[in-house]
This record gives sequence, structure tokens and C-alpha cells, in this order.
Amino acid sequence: MRARMADIARQAQVSEATVSRVINDRPGVSPETRQAVLTALDVLGYERPERLRKRSAGLVGLVVPELENPIFPAFAQVIESTLAQSGYTPVLCTQSPGGVTEDEYVEMLLDRQVSGIIFVSGLHADTTSDRERYLRLVGRPLPIVLVNGFTAGIDAPFISCDDELAGDLAVSHLVALGHRRIGMISGPNRFTPVKRKLAGYRVALKRELGIADSDVDELVELTLFGVEGGEVAADHLMAKGATGIVCGSDLMALGAIRAARRRGLSVPGDVSVIGFDDSPLMAFTDPPLTTLRQPVTAMAVAAVRSLVDDINGHGSPRSEYLFRPELVVRNSTAVAPARRRVPADTTAA
Repeated sequence: MRARMADIARQAQVSEATVSRVINDRPGVSPETRQAVLTALDVLGYERPERLRKRSAGLVGLVVPELENPIFPAFAQVIESTLAQSGYTPVLCTQSPGGVTEDEYVEMLLDRQVSGIIFVSGLHADTTSDRERYLRLVGRPLPIVLVNGFTAGIDAPFISCDDELAGDLAVSHLVALGHRRIGMISGPNRFTPVKRKLAGYRVALKRELGIADSDVDELVELTLFGVEGGEVAADHLMAKGATGIVCGSDLMALGAIRAARRRGLSVPGDVSVIGFDDSPLMAFTDPPLTTLRQPVTAMAVAAVRSLVDDINGHGSPRSEYLFRPELVVRNSTAVAPARRRVPADTTAA
């Protein structure tokens, strides 16, 4: 034990007497020094005495659609860390095709008597889904927070990125670079974030270029989320002469870049591509991706604070909090290519 005390004291840069006071939970130690000793215990792999173990304030469910898209692990990491700092133990529920559904996860979480649930891009984002599942939770009552996907009539806090502004910012950036034929790729139109991005895209095209809605339709490709969907949709848009492409996710943007290269085109020399999310590693793709950054940390912290306030009976406001996206300009966008001159027909009639 003496050797352990010396190791802990050395790691925490305090005296052995101080370590003894902390381990025995005695007064006379500042909060900072106490935390340094506890951290030293954790780092060295020593188990904290029972009386010093932080007791969980309860379990909180975190339901995310999948982990293949890097933006969802990013949300999960910040939410789990912030919950832990608030004394709650997060329970991560990840969906996969053919696996456990959102509703099944909710039943499991209720069986474990969770204190609340945070949903990220769940069925609440699908305008065709039944909102009764959330009304039942609110009616129990169980605190819930819904991230990215507003649904009217649910008495709960909503945390959303301003998707309409994102669509507008993307188009404005491409127009400023001289692009006039700007396409939009996103997922199915039944999702609220998709509807909002499209609305911002349409408004910007009309304002900046005077393009009517009827003419915009041929430049919109709604497909499956993911690299493959982005690749197919981008190929259709390039066949229609698009020199700028706005994508509903970073993964779709990577698919668009792949489609351009399959056609022998360069990005951004021939085609400019904009993603959405600024998920990890997008700064290191080839080329580094211009994208609309979701403020993941701010959104995740706000979601946890709203939930914890609700759990503690403080009642966070029942409204939608919109967080502003940031245009991050990298190397996948550039000045629009000059119109290619078609050589005159010199053959005899």
C-alpha cells in the first residue's frame, strides 16, 4: 500500500499525506487537489474506494440511426461525454438495416427505467412517421429531446441545424464563383432536413439567378443517402450540364466527386462540389471538401442541458433551437469553368 501511495503522490504531484486524506475522504484538501489525486488513481489503474466513486444520477438513452456516417459518432461522443459530466450514464442505441428498430430500443430503455432519451435524426425527422410514439413518451411523462428533425405538436425541446440557411449559403457560394448551372443532391423528400435544405436552395437560386421553381426541378436529384446515392445522382446532374453540385451530406459529396472522375472531369476544375456536416476527415479527402459545418458540439451540449433541466424539474422551453451552420471553404469548389467553345462546322453543305 505504501508503494501505491508513493506512485499516486508522484502522479498527482502531491504529498503522500495528501493522498491519504483524499483516499480516506478527510477534509483539508482543495477540490482541485482532490480531483488530481482521483485522476491519478484512474490513470494508474487503481480502483477508487467505494465512498469516492461517483454515483450515477441515472441512465439516459441515446438513439442514433447508424454509425457509418461519421457525423453520428461525432454527435454520440459529445452527448455521451456531456451526460457523464452531468452524472448520468449514457446508453447508446445504434440502428442498422434489419436490426433493432427505434421503437424496440425505446422499449428496452423503458425497461431499464431511463431518466430520459435523446433522439438524433430519428423517426421524428420523417414526416410520414407516426408522431404518437413520442407523444406517448411525453405523456408518461418521460423527458425527451429531439435532434435534427422538427415535428409540430410534440411537447419537447428540438435541437436543429438551420438546414434552410445551409442550402442558401451553399448556392450563394457557388454563384459568387460564377456558377449558373447548380444542382442539388439529397435524400428522400419525406425528411424534414431535406425539405428545409431544398427550400433554402430554391430561394437562393431565385434570388441570385432569377431561376423559377419549374426550372429548378430538373436540377434536383433526390436519392438514397450515402456515397452510392451521391454518385448516381451527380452523374445525372453532370449529364444536364451542372458545374456546381450541392449535396445533403459529406458522404454524398464524396460520391459526387467519384462520379466526376469517372467522367474524366476534375474537381474543382470542371465541377465544384459542396457537402454538408463537416464530419471528421473531410479536411483530408482528395480534394479537401468544401462543406457546411454542423455545430455538433454546441448542438449536443444544448440537447443534454435541455434534457437534464427537464429531468431535474426545471422545464426547458418547448421550442425549436436553430443552430447556424458554417460554410467551410476548402479545395472542392473553384471559379466556374469557362464555357467551352464549339468549333465552327467547316464542312461543305
